[in-house]
Amino acid sequence: MELYIVRHGQTDWNANGLLQGRSDTRLNQNGIDAAKNLGEQLRGVHFDKIFCSPLQRAFQTACLVRDGLESQSEIPIIKDERLIEISFGEGEGKHYTEWMNESSPYRYFFSAPEKYPVPPGGESFESVCERTKNFIQTEIEADFQKNSRVMIVAHGALNKGIMCYIQNHGIKDYWLGDLQKNCGASIFDYDGKIWTHCKN
Repeated sequence: MELYIVRHGQTDWNANGLLQGRSDTRLNQNGIDAAKNLGEQLRGVHFDKIFCSPLQRAFQTACLVRDGLESQSEIPIIKDERLIEISFGEGEGKHYTEWMNESSPYRYFFSAPEKYPVPPGGESFESVCERTKNFIQTEIEADFQKNSRVMIVAHGALNKGIMCYIQNHGIKDYWLGDLQKNCGASIFDYDGKIWTHCKN
């Protein structure tokens, strides 16, 4: 079974360097165009299911990608709360350079995630890893014999939580391979026991 893990298209908050987290932003025109382009690139590739975050930017991306797939408008797009982005709590809406400056306790978000403190109202990397592991085990691995190819459309930090589990590494290496670009896709293969990274 192949698993495509896709990050949503660009939003104005992405373009302006603002922390989104759970803030429910929509795609800008660049994001819409990139999602359509990804769908065209995948034209003719069959998917059994598409899962996505319940946030608008992920659902929009999933719909636009599906629209580009040849004669596959019947593919269900299933929203799952476990795929929602990490919460930055009181940091949401702030510019990343302000929130992650050298004197900030949150400066470790990318550089040393194992040292990252949970902001007020926010979420830990451990929590993201726990819920993404649960999602993969119950929705993907449990049904791998029924599906030949599945897509997940979610978020930058959330997708890395999924990869922590399927690539079997800890939070210290959370950003292994770097942050996906908007509408970037990482492809993995699962044989019922082992996950193999195919390509980005």
